[in-house]
Amino acid sequence: MKNGTEKDGMDLEKRLKRFALEIMKLCNEISHLSIAKEICKQLVRSGTSPGANYREARRARSNSEFIAKIGIIIQELDESMYWLELLVEGKIVLLHRIQHIHSEANELVAIFTTISKKTKFKLNK
Repeated sequence: MKNGTEKDGMDLEKRLKRFALEIMKLCNEISHLSIAKEICKQLVRSGTSPGANYREARRARSNSEFIAKIGIIIQELDESMYWLELLVEGKIVLLHRIQHIHSEANELVAIFTTISKKTKFKLNK
C-alpha cells in the first residue's frame, strides 16, 4: 500500500468486500421488480468495482497509477450512492433498509479522498 500500514490496507479491502456483498444481497432481494432490475445492474457494477480497483491500487507500479485507481474507487462509490438514493426516492426500497450501505459508501469516499490527497501531497514535496 502506498499510504498507511498493511493492516489498514487489509481492513479497507475487507470493508470494500463487505460493501460489495451488501450491494449484491440487496439487489438479489429486489431484482424481481422490473425497474429495480435495471438499477441493480448499474448498482452491482459500481458497488463491486471499488474492491477490485483497490486490489489493483495496492499493486500499483507507480504513485500516479495508485492515485488514478483511488480516483476510480471514489467515482464508483459515489455512483453507488446515487443508485441507492434512486432506489429510496423511487420508493423501491425503504431508507432504513439501505441507510447503513449508503453511510458506509460515504465513509469510504471520505477515507479514499484523504488517501488520495495525502499521496498527492507527498508527491509534491
